Amino acid sequence: MAPRALRNCAPSAPSGVGARPLNFPLRCHVVRLWTLHPKYLDARGLVALWREGLLARAVLKRQTKGYRHHPQLARFRAHPSPLAAMNAYLRMVLVEAEARGYAFDRKKVGPLRRGIRLRATQGQLAFERQHLLRKLRARSPQLYRLRRRVPEFEPHPLFRVVSGGVEAWERVVAVAPNNRWRGP
Repeated sequence: MAPRALRNCAPSAPSGVGARPLNFPLRCHVVRLWTLHPKYLDARGLVALWREGLLARAVLKRQTKGYRHHPQLARFRAHPSPLAAMNAYLRMVLVEAEARGYAFDRKKVGPLRRGIRLRATQGQLAFERQHLLRKLRARSPQLYRLRRRVPEFEPHPLFRVVSGGVEAWERVVAVAPNNRWRGP
């Protein structure tokens, strides 16, 4: 059995420039601002993404002290207008939620600016696909069976995909060999 911290994690993406090696299990953050399109998430994942996105927005507006150093905020902070980038991110989460009939509060998303794009690597998308599939296998087996048939997940519409490995801000830590975790 994997250590508790590893049960919801997945192995790294295929190797490439800057990619992490595949030969060890990884420890992952519980909090996630997905690079994947929100349509792949189950209900629990979509609601969590909405909440985490709103928290990230509050951090960018300096309205909270927690979460300030979360590594996934780096890509939003790197944009010339971080708050506008987060608003664009949340807007697409809201669109997916409304398509499913959820009643998320539109007023919580700030003004939308057109033309905002962030960069995401193919390796990051592959890493997140495996991470999500592992979560779905545990909490939504039926959706897992559907999603695993999709060979490549589309990115969140905010992201433009470029070649490369797992992003540098993705915090993954090798597990000591004596843990004997075999992975997914």
